[in-house]
Amino acid sequence: MNDLMDAILEMTVVIPGLLLAYLPMKAYLKVRPAKLFAGLAPLMIGLCVAGGVCCWLLKIRTTFVLPIVVLIAAWIYVRTLRVSIWKSGNILLAICAVWVCIYRISGAVDGALQAENNLYFCMRAAIIDNLLCWGFTAIACYPAIRPVKKLIENENMAQTWYFFWILPVVYIVFNLFMVPKQGNVLYVEQTLKDSIFIRIMLLLMLGLLYFLFYLMATSLNKTANLEKEKAFLEMQKVQYDNLCTVIEEIRQAKHDLRHHFTQLSAMADREAWEELKQYLAKAQDRIPSLDIIFSENCAADGVVGHYCALAREQHIPFLAKIALPKEIPFDEMEMCIVLANLLENALEASLRTDPAKRYIRVDVHIHAERILLICLENAFEGDVVEKDGVFQSAKRKEAGIGIRSVRQIAEKNGGGCSFEHEDGVFRAKVMLRRE
Repeated sequence: MNDLMDAILEMTVVIPGLLLAYLPMKAYLKVRPAKLFAGLAPLMIGLCVAGGVCCWLLKIRTTFVLPIVVLIAAWIYVRTLRVSIWKSGNILLAICAVWVCIYRISGAVDGALQAENNLYFCMRAAIIDNLLCWGFTAIACYPAIRPVKKLIENENMAQTWYFFWILPVVYIVFNLFMVPKQGNVLYVEQTLKDSIFIRIMLLLMLGLLYFLFYLMATSLNKTANLEKEKAFLEMQKVQYDNLCTVIEEIRQAKHDLRHHFTQLSAMADREAWEELKQYLAKAQDRIPSLDIIFSENCAADGVVGHYCALAREQHIPFLAKIALPKEIPFDEMEMCIVLANLLENALEASLRTDPAKRYIRVDVHIHAERILLICLENAFEGDVVEKDGVFQSAKRKEAGIGIRSVRQIAEKNGGGCSFEHEDGVFRAKVMLRRE
Protein backbone atom coordinates (compact mmCIF):
# COMPACT_ATOMS: atom_id res chain seq x y z
CA MET A 1 0.00 0.00 0.00
CA ASN A 2 2.92 2.33 0.68
CA ASP A 3 4.06 1.83 -2.91
CA LEU A 4 0.60 2.94 -4.10
CA MET A 5 0.76 6.15 -2.08
CA ASP A 6 4.31 6.75 -3.27
CA ALA A 7 3.26 6.46 -6.91
CA ILE A 8 0.21 8.72 -6.46
CA LEU A 9 2.29 11.32 -4.64
CA GLU A 10 4.87 11.36 -7.44
CA MET A 11 2.07 11.96 -9.95
CA THR A 12 0.78 15.00 -8.05
CA VAL A 13 3.79 17.12 -9.11
CA VAL A 14 1.72 17.81 -12.25
CA ILE A 15 -0.72 19.93 -10.19
CA PRO A 16 1.67 22.76 -9.11
CA GLY A 17 3.12 22.79 -12.62
CA LEU A 18 -0.34 23.21 -14.17
CA LEU A 19 -1.21 25.91 -11.63
CA LEU A 20 1.96 27.82 -12.51
CA ALA A 21 1.13 27.55 -16.22
CA TYR A 22 -2.33 29.07 -15.65
CA LEU A 23 -1.14 32.08 -13.60
CA PRO A 24 -0.13 34.31 -16.58
CA MET A 25 -3.16 33.16 -18.60
CA LYS A 26 -5.99 34.53 -16.47
CA ALA A 27 -7.09 36.98 -19.16
CA TYR A 28 -7.26 34.22 -21.79
CA LEU A 29 -9.42 31.66 -19.98
CA LYS A 30 -12.48 30.39 -21.86
CA VAL A 31 -14.38 30.07 -18.56
CA ARG A 32 -14.33 31.90 -15.25
CA PRO A 33 -11.39 30.97 -12.94
CA ALA A 34 -13.72 29.67 -10.21
CA LYS A 35 -15.57 27.43 -12.66
CA LEU A 36 -12.31 26.19 -14.15
CA PHE A 37 -10.89 25.36 -10.72
CA ALA A 38 -14.09 23.58 -9.66
CA GLY A 39 -13.91 21.29 -12.67
CA LEU A 40 -10.14 20.94 -13.03
CA ALA A 41 -9.18 20.21 -9.39
CA PRO A 42 -11.11 16.92 -9.02
CA LEU A 43 -10.16 15.92 -12.57
CA MET A 44 -6.41 16.33 -11.94
CA ILE A 45 -6.62 14.57 -8.57
CA GLY A 46 -8.47 11.68 -10.21
CA LEU A 47 -5.92 11.60 -13.03
CA CYS A 48 -3.01 11.44 -10.56
CA VAL A 49 -4.70 8.69 -8.58
CA ALA A 50 -5.40 6.70 -11.76
CA GLY A 51 -1.77 7.08 -12.87
CA GLY A 52 -0.50 5.96 -9.46
CA VAL A 53 -2.82 2.94 -9.46
CA CYS A 54 -1.55 1.92 -12.91
CA CYS A 55 2.07 2.07 -11.72
CA TRP A 56 1.21 0.08 -8.60
CA LEU A 57 -0.75 -2.61 -10.42
CA LEU A 58 1.73 -2.99 -13.27
CA LYS A 59 4.77 -2.70 -10.96
CA ILE A 60 6.37 -0.09 -13.18
CA ARG A 61 8.14 3.15 -12.42
CA THR A 62 6.22 6.39 -12.47
CA THR A 63 8.55 7.69 -15.19
CA PHE A 64 6.62 5.54 -17.69
CA VAL A 65 3.16 6.81 -16.75
CA LEU A 66 3.94 10.39 -15.69
CA PRO A 67 4.49 11.64 -19.30
CA ILE A 68 1.01 10.38 -20.21
CA VAL A 69 -0.52 12.31 -17.30
CA VAL A 70 1.46 15.39 -18.35
CA LEU A 71 0.21 15.11 -21.95
CA ILE A 72 -3.42 14.85 -20.78
CA ALA A 73 -2.94 17.87 -18.51
CA ALA A 74 -1.31 19.76 -21.41
CA TRP A 75 -4.26 18.96 -23.68
CA ILE A 76 -6.71 20.24 -21.05
CA TYR A 77 -4.58 23.36 -20.60
CA VAL A 78 -4.51 24.22 -24.29
CA ARG A 79 -8.24 23.54 -24.74
CA THR A 80 -9.23 25.90 -21.91
CA LEU A 81 -7.33 28.92 -23.27
CA ARG A 82 -8.05 31.55 -25.95
CA VAL A 83 -4.45 31.94 -27.02
CA SER A 84 -2.19 30.56 -29.74
CA ILE A 85 -0.74 27.05 -29.35
CA TRP A 86 2.73 28.55 -29.66
CA LYS A 87 2.33 30.65 -26.53
CA SER A 88 0.58 28.05 -24.40
CA GLY A 89 2.88 25.25 -25.62
CA ASN A 90 6.02 27.26 -24.86
CA ILE A 91 4.80 28.06 -21.35
CA LEU A 92 4.19 24.35 -20.71
CA LEU A 93 7.58 23.34 -22.11
CA ALA A 94 9.34 25.97 -19.98
CA ILE A 95 7.70 24.60 -16.84
CA CYS A 96 8.36 20.98 -17.87
CA ALA A 97 12.08 21.75 -18.29
CA VAL A 98 12.20 23.12 -14.73
CA TRP A 99 10.16 20.19 -13.38
CA VAL A 100 12.47 17.63 -14.99
CA CYS A 101 15.46 19.32 -13.34
CA ILE A 102 13.68 19.32 -9.97
CA TYR A 103 12.61 15.69 -10.45
CA ARG A 104 16.19 14.62 -11.00
CA ILE A 105 17.44 16.72 -8.06
CA SER A 106 14.89 15.16 -5.70
CA GLY A 107 15.86 11.66 -6.89
CA ALA A 108 19.55 12.36 -6.36
CA VAL A 109 18.91 13.88 -2.90
CA ASP A 110 16.86 10.83 -1.95
CA GLY A 111 19.65 8.59 -3.20
CA ALA A 112 22.05 10.36 -0.89
CA LEU A 113 19.74 9.65 2.05
CA GLN A 114 19.33 5.90 1.48
CA ALA A 115 21.59 3.04 0.68
CA GLU A 116 19.25 0.81 -1.24
CA ASN A 117 18.54 1.02 -4.92
CA ASN A 118 14.88 1.97 -5.18
CA LEU A 119 15.38 4.60 -7.80
CA TYR A 120 12.74 7.39 -7.75
CA PHE A 121 10.03 5.14 -6.37
CA CYS A 122 9.77 5.87 -2.66
CA MET A 123 7.87 8.17 -0.34
CA ARG A 124 10.88 10.29 0.55
CA ALA A 125 11.70 11.10 -3.09
CA ALA A 126 8.05 11.91 -3.81
CA ILE A 127 7.81 14.26 -0.82
CA ILE A 128 11.08 16.01 -1.75
CA ASP A 129 9.88 16.36 -5.35
CA ASN A 130 6.52 17.86 -4.28
CA LEU A 131 8.13 20.24 -1.79
CA LEU A 132 10.58 21.50 -4.41
CA CYS A 133 7.85 21.88 -7.05
CA TRP A 134 5.44 23.73 -4.75
CA GLY A 135 8.32 25.84 -3.45
CA PHE A 136 9.33 26.80 -6.99
CA THR A 137 5.68 27.58 -7.80
CA ALA A 138 5.49 29.94 -4.81
CA ILE A 139 8.74 31.67 -5.84
CA ALA A 140 7.68 31.93 -9.49
CA CYS A 141 4.19 33.35 -8.75
CA TYR A 142 5.22 36.97 -9.18
CA PRO A 143 7.25 36.43 -12.39
CA ALA A 144 4.38 34.40 -13.83
CA ILE A 145 1.73 37.00 -12.97
CA ARG A 146 3.74 40.07 -14.02
CA PRO A 147 6.71 39.65 -16.44
CA VAL A 148 5.51 36.46 -18.15
CA LYS A 149 2.02 37.91 -18.54
CA LYS A 150 3.53 40.97 -20.25
CA LEU A 151 5.46 38.71 -22.63
CA ILE A 152 2.28 36.86 -23.55
CA GLU A 153 0.36 40.09 -24.14
CA ASN A 154 3.22 41.64 -26.12
CA GLU A 155 2.44 41.37 -29.82
CA ASN A 156 5.87 42.75 -30.76
CA MET A 157 7.52 39.41 -29.95
CA ALA A 158 4.98 37.16 -31.64
CA GLN A 159 7.67 35.64 -33.88
CA THR A 160 9.89 34.87 -30.88
CA TRP A 161 7.50 32.20 -29.62
CA TYR A 162 8.26 30.12 -32.72
CA PHE A 163 11.84 29.60 -31.51
CA PHE A 164 11.59 29.71 -27.72
CA TRP A 165 10.62 26.01 -27.46
CA ILE A 166 14.11 24.93 -28.49
CA LEU A 167 15.64 25.89 -25.12
CA PRO A 168 13.32 23.89 -22.80
CA VAL A 169 13.31 20.89 -25.17
CA VAL A 170 17.14 20.77 -25.12
CA TYR A 171 17.09 20.86 -21.31
CA ILE A 172 14.47 18.14 -21.07
CA VAL A 173 16.35 15.82 -23.42
CA PHE A 174 19.67 16.57 -21.71
CA ASN A 175 18.27 15.72 -18.27
CA LEU A 176 16.68 12.52 -19.49
CA PHE A 177 19.89 11.24 -21.02
CA MET A 178 21.93 12.10 -17.94
CA VAL A 179 20.47 9.14 -16.01
CA PRO A 180 22.91 6.18 -15.95
CA LYS A 181 21.68 2.97 -17.51
CA GLN A 182 22.67 1.09 -14.36
CA GLY A 183 20.88 2.56 -11.35
CA ASN A 184 23.52 1.38 -8.88
CA VAL A 185 26.01 3.79 -10.36
CA LEU A 186 23.90 6.69 -9.08
CA TYR A 187 24.32 5.52 -5.51
CA VAL A 188 28.08 5.90 -5.55
CA GLU A 189 28.76 8.75 -3.12
CA GLN A 190 30.85 10.87 -5.48
CA THR A 191 28.41 10.29 -8.33
CA LEU A 192 25.55 11.47 -6.11
CA LYS A 193 27.38 14.64 -5.15
CA ASP A 194 28.29 15.36 -8.75
CA SER A 195 24.72 14.63 -9.90
CA ILE A 196 23.13 16.96 -7.33
CA PHE A 197 25.62 19.72 -8.13
CA ILE A 198 25.15 19.37 -11.89
CA ARG A 199 21.32 19.33 -11.60
CA ILE A 200 21.29 22.44 -9.43
CA MET A 201 23.66 24.24 -11.81
CA LEU A 202 21.49 23.22 -14.76
CA LEU A 203 18.41 24.57 -12.98
CA LEU A 204 20.14 27.85 -12.16
CA MET A 205 21.45 28.11 -15.72
CA LEU A 206 17.95 27.47 -17.05
CA GLY A 207 16.57 30.22 -14.82
CA LEU A 208 19.33 32.55 -16.01
CA LEU A 209 18.55 31.80 -19.66
CA TYR A 210 14.85 32.46 -19.05
CA PHE A 211 15.79 35.77 -17.42
CA LEU A 212 18.04 36.70 -20.37
CA PHE A 213 15.19 35.81 -22.72
CA TYR A 214 12.91 38.14 -20.76
CA LEU A 215 15.47 40.95 -20.95
CA MET A 216 15.87 40.39 -24.69
CA ALA A 217 12.11 40.38 -25.22
CA THR A 218 11.75 43.53 -23.12
CA SER A 219 14.48 45.24 -25.12
CA LEU A 220 12.85 44.24 -28.41
CA ASN A 221 9.53 45.54 -27.13
CA LYS A 222 11.04 48.89 -26.14
CA THR A 223 12.67 49.20 -29.55
CA ALA A 224 9.40 48.39 -31.29
CA ASN A 225 7.50 50.86 -29.10
CA LEU A 226 10.06 53.56 -29.84
CA GLU A 227 9.64 52.91 -33.56
CA LYS A 228 5.87 53.13 -33.19
CA GLU A 229 6.18 56.31 -31.14
CA LYS A 230 8.46 57.80 -33.79
CA ALA A 231 5.96 56.92 -36.52
CA PHE A 232 3.18 58.29 -34.33
CA LEU A 233 4.97 61.61 -33.82
CA GLU A 234 5.77 61.87 -37.53
CA MET A 235 2.14 61.31 -38.42
CA GLN A 236 1.10 63.91 -35.86
CA LYS A 237 3.57 66.38 -37.36
CA VAL A 238 2.19 65.79 -40.86
CA GLN A 239 -1.32 66.16 -39.52
CA TYR A 240 -0.32 69.32 -37.67
CA ASP A 241 1.22 70.85 -40.80
CA ASN A 242 -1.86 70.00 -42.85
CA LEU A 243 -4.13 71.56 -40.26
CA CYS A 244 -1.99 74.67 -40.11
CA THR A 245 -2.31 75.00 -43.88
CA VAL A 246 -6.10 74.54 -43.79
CA ILE A 247 -6.53 76.98 -40.91
CA GLU A 248 -4.36 79.60 -42.59
CA GLU A 249 -6.32 79.20 -45.81
CA ILE A 250 -9.58 79.73 -43.95
CA ARG A 251 -8.24 82.80 -42.17
CA GLN A 252 -6.97 84.23 -45.42
CA ALA A 253 -10.26 83.44 -47.09
CA LYS A 254 -12.21 85.29 -44.41
CA HIS A 255 -9.87 88.26 -44.75
CA ASP A 256 -10.28 88.24 -48.53
CA LEU A 257 -14.04 88.00 -48.18
CA ARG A 258 -14.11 91.14 -46.07
CA HIS A 259 -12.13 92.92 -48.80
CA HIS A 260 -14.47 91.56 -51.49
CA PHE A 261 -17.55 92.72 -49.56
CA THR A 262 -16.02 96.18 -49.18
CA GLN A 263 -15.45 96.41 -52.93
CA LEU A 264 -18.90 95.06 -53.75
CA SER A 265 -20.53 97.47 -51.31
CA ALA A 266 -18.70 100.43 -52.91
CA MET A 267 -19.77 99.35 -56.41
CA ALA A 268 -23.35 98.94 -55.25
CA ASP A 269 -23.30 102.41 -53.74
CA ARG A 270 -22.13 103.83 -57.11
CA GLU A 271 -24.71 101.65 -58.88
CA ALA A 272 -21.89 100.32 -61.11
CA TRP A 273 -23.82 97.19 -61.97
CA GLU A 274 -21.76 96.14 -64.96
CA GLU A 275 -18.52 96.63 -63.05
CA LEU A 276 -20.01 94.66 -60.17
CA LYS A 277 -20.95 91.78 -62.45
CA GLN A 278 -17.45 91.69 -63.96
CA TYR A 279 -15.87 91.75 -60.51
CA LEU A 280 -18.05 88.86 -59.31
CA ALA A 281 -17.21 86.84 -62.40
CA LYS A 282 -13.48 87.29 -61.86
CA ALA A 283 -13.59 86.67 -58.11
CA GLN A 284 -15.86 83.65 -58.24
CA ASP A 285 -13.14 81.19 -59.14
CA ARG A 286 -10.77 82.56 -56.54
CA ILE A 287 -13.15 82.62 -53.60
CA PRO A 288 -12.97 79.34 -51.64
CA SER A 289 -16.10 77.37 -51.07
CA LEU A 290 -17.36 78.46 -47.67
CA ASP A 291 -20.99 77.47 -47.85
CA ILE A 292 -21.34 77.28 -44.08
CA ILE A 293 -19.82 79.37 -41.34
CA PHE A 294 -20.01 77.10 -38.32
CA SER A 295 -18.67 79.46 -35.67
CA GLU A 296 -16.54 82.50 -35.01
CA ASN A 297 -13.48 80.33 -34.52
CA CYS A 298 -11.48 80.05 -37.75
CA ALA A 299 -9.47 77.02 -36.61
CA ALA A 300 -12.51 74.88 -35.78
CA ASP A 301 -14.31 76.06 -38.92
CA GLY A 302 -11.34 75.10 -41.05
CA VAL A 303 -11.23 71.52 -39.80
CA VAL A 304 -14.99 70.93 -39.65
CA GLY A 305 -15.50 72.65 -43.01
CA HIS A 306 -12.85 70.48 -44.63
CA TYR A 307 -14.48 67.22 -43.51
CA CYS A 308 -17.94 68.58 -44.19
CA ALA A 309 -16.92 69.12 -47.83
CA LEU A 310 -15.47 65.60 -48.01
CA ALA A 311 -18.66 64.14 -46.53
CA ARG A 312 -20.85 66.03 -49.00
CA GLU A 313 -18.77 64.73 -51.89
CA GLN A 314 -19.68 61.21 -50.72
CA HIS A 315 -23.33 62.20 -50.11
CA ILE A 316 -22.98 61.65 -46.36
CA PRO A 317 -25.38 63.77 -44.24
CA PHE A 318 -23.25 66.06 -42.08
CA LEU A 319 -24.67 68.00 -39.14
CA ALA A 320 -22.35 70.28 -37.18
CA LYS A 321 -23.11 72.42 -34.14
CA ILE A 322 -20.02 74.44 -33.28
CA ALA A 323 -20.52 77.01 -30.53
CA LEU A 324 -17.07 78.55 -30.16
CA PRO A 325 -15.94 82.17 -29.85
CA LYS A 326 -13.19 83.70 -31.94
CA GLU A 327 -10.66 83.21 -29.14
CA ILE A 328 -10.78 80.14 -26.91
CA PRO A 329 -8.84 79.43 -23.67
CA PHE A 330 -7.46 76.17 -25.08
CA ASP A 331 -4.69 75.13 -27.41
CA GLU A 332 -6.36 75.57 -30.80
CA MET A 333 -4.06 73.17 -32.58
CA GLU A 334 -4.66 70.34 -30.09
CA MET A 335 -8.40 70.93 -30.38
CA CYS A 336 -8.08 70.75 -34.16
CA ILE A 337 -6.06 67.51 -33.99
CA VAL A 338 -8.79 65.93 -31.84
CA LEU A 339 -11.50 67.12 -34.25
CA ALA A 340 -9.56 65.97 -37.32
CA ASN A 341 -8.93 62.49 -35.91
CA LEU A 342 -12.53 61.97 -34.83
CA LEU A 343 -13.95 63.26 -38.10
CA GLU A 344 -11.50 61.24 -40.21
CA ASN A 345 -12.46 58.05 -38.36
CA ALA A 346 -16.15 58.91 -38.73
CA LEU A 347 -15.73 59.53 -42.45
CA GLU A 348 -13.89 56.23 -42.98
CA ALA A 349 -16.54 54.34 -40.99
CA SER A 350 -19.31 56.01 -43.00
CA LEU A 351 -17.74 54.97 -46.30
CA ARG A 352 -17.92 51.33 -45.12
CA THR A 353 -21.59 51.73 -44.17
CA ASP A 354 -24.75 51.30 -46.24
CA PRO A 355 -25.37 54.69 -47.99
CA ALA A 356 -28.92 54.78 -46.63
CA LYS A 357 -27.66 54.65 -43.05
CA ARG A 358 -24.77 57.10 -43.30
CA TYR A 359 -24.59 60.22 -41.17
CA ILE A 360 -22.12 62.24 -39.10
CA ARG A 361 -23.02 64.56 -36.22
CA VAL A 362 -20.54 66.71 -34.35
CA ASP A 363 -21.13 69.05 -31.43
CA VAL A 364 -18.41 71.31 -29.99
CA HIS A 365 -19.01 73.81 -27.19
CA ILE A 366 -17.44 75.30 -24.09
CA HIS A 367 -18.94 74.53 -20.70
CA ALA A 368 -18.41 76.73 -17.64
CA GLU A 369 -15.68 78.68 -19.46
CA ARG A 370 -13.02 76.08 -18.65
CA ILE A 371 -14.22 72.81 -20.19
CA LEU A 372 -14.26 72.08 -23.91
CA LEU A 373 -16.66 69.30 -24.92
CA ILE A 374 -16.45 67.51 -28.26
CA CYS A 375 -19.16 64.98 -29.08
CA LEU A 376 -19.29 63.01 -32.31
CA GLU A 377 -21.70 60.38 -33.55
CA ASN A 378 -21.68 58.34 -36.73
CA ALA A 379 -23.16 55.19 -38.19
CA PHE A 380 -21.02 52.12 -38.70
CA GLU A 381 -21.34 48.55 -39.89
CA GLY A 382 -19.29 45.54 -38.92
CA ASP A 383 -17.31 44.89 -35.77
CA VAL A 384 -15.51 47.44 -33.65
CA VAL A 385 -12.35 45.76 -32.41
CA GLU A 386 -11.54 46.73 -28.84
CA LYS A 387 -8.65 45.33 -26.75
CA ASP A 388 -8.03 46.42 -23.15
CA GLY A 389 -10.01 49.60 -23.67
CA VAL A 390 -8.12 50.49 -26.85
CA PHE A 391 -9.82 50.44 -30.27
CA GLN A 392 -7.85 48.71 -33.00
CA SER A 393 -7.36 50.30 -36.38
CA ALA A 394 -9.31 48.92 -39.31
CA LYS A 395 -6.28 49.68 -41.50
CA ARG A 396 -3.62 48.17 -39.25
CA LYS A 397 -3.39 45.35 -36.75
CA GLU A 398 -2.14 47.58 -33.92
CA ALA A 399 -4.09 50.14 -31.93
CA GLY A 400 -5.54 52.97 -34.04
CA ILE A 401 -3.18 55.96 -34.01
CA GLY A 402 -6.06 58.47 -34.33
CA ILE A 403 -7.82 57.26 -31.17
CA ARG A 404 -4.48 57.05 -29.39
CA SER A 405 -3.73 60.65 -30.30
CA VAL A 406 -7.13 61.80 -29.05
CA ARG A 407 -6.70 59.95 -25.76
CA GLN A 408 -3.20 61.38 -25.31
CA ILE A 409 -4.30 64.98 -25.89
CA ALA A 410 -7.32 64.59 -23.59
CA GLU A 411 -5.20 63.23 -20.73
CA LYS A 412 -2.56 65.91 -21.31
CA ASN A 413 -5.20 68.61 -20.89
CA GLY A 414 -6.59 67.18 -17.65
CA GLY A 415 -9.65 65.71 -19.33
CA GLY A 416 -10.65 62.36 -20.72
CA CYS A 417 -12.48 60.59 -23.49
CA SER A 418 -14.97 57.79 -23.90
CA PHE A 419 -16.03 55.70 -26.87
CA GLU A 420 -19.27 53.73 -27.15
CA HIS A 421 -20.66 51.53 -29.88
CA GLU A 422 -24.03 49.82 -30.03
CA ASP A 423 -26.80 49.18 -32.54
CA GLY A 424 -24.75 50.43 -35.47
CA VAL A 425 -23.92 53.77 -33.82
CA PHE A 426 -20.47 54.88 -32.70
CA ARG A 427 -20.22 57.74 -30.17
CA ALA A 428 -17.09 59.58 -29.12
CA LYS A 429 -16.95 62.10 -26.27
CA VAL A 430 -13.84 64.13 -25.50
CA MET A 431 -13.31 66.64 -22.72
CA LEU A 432 -10.44 69.12 -22.49
CA ARG A 433 -10.05 70.98 -19.21
CA ARG A 434 -8.34 74.33 -18.60
CA GLU A 435 -6.72 74.53 -15.20
